[in-house]
Amino acid sequence: MIVEEIMKRDVITLHKDDTIETAFQLMNTNHIRHIPIIDNDNRVIGIVSDRDLRDSCPSIFTKKGKTDGINNPIEKIMTKDVITVHPLDFVEEISVIFYEKEIACLPVTKDDRLVGMITEKDMLYTLIQLTGAHQPGSQLEVKVENIPGMLSKVTNIIGKHNFNIHSVLIYPYPIDTTYKIIVFRIQTMNPIGVIETLTNHGYEVMWPNLPGMTK
Repeated sequence: MIVEEIMKRDVITLHKDDTIETAFQLMNTNHIRHIPIIDNDNRVIGIVSDRDLRDSCPSIFTKKGKTDGINNPIEKIMTKDVITVHPLDFVEEISVIFYEKEIACLPVTKDDRLVGMITEKDMLYTLIQLTGAHQPGSQLEVKVENIPGMLSKVTNIIGKHNFNIHSVLIYPYPIDTTYKIIVFRIQTMNPIGVIETLTNHGYEVMWPNLPGMTK
């Protein structure tokens, strides 16, 4: 899956000379948490978050209740070092940026021009889609040897039960790296028959760990 498939294309933006008050109003009205700051050529030159606005409040609101500070340009509080991604970047790869940089949104640019926005909420929804967690079904976690061909072997066994596979994930077995765990999301609410078949073929089903199902 690539970024342009899940990014928001109608992005609310501001220019550096727009006021902090305008940013407050836009966020409150549109229920958003980030606004990219662009120049006249639609290039991203900064970004402002709801946290930036909250952090600016102590210096804006004086003890006398004056609010002159909110008329300052957004340039004064915006983040200028903006990380951007391309529409053709893979969603799985940019998730690393969200994690490592601890950020909540990424402007999407093409030819240095803003074309969209992707947020951590978009990423979470995409994860739900990729794992099939939003669809009725069951999750199977199967321990297999960490050698080529194991995925196709297990998939063939599940396929004989005529269940659709919503998703497949693979992660290392933490105790012994000579094994790995294959996680299937399958379209059935009763996976007992599949578990029995996998167990009879010598595979260890880690989840669900039903009584009497060990090999």
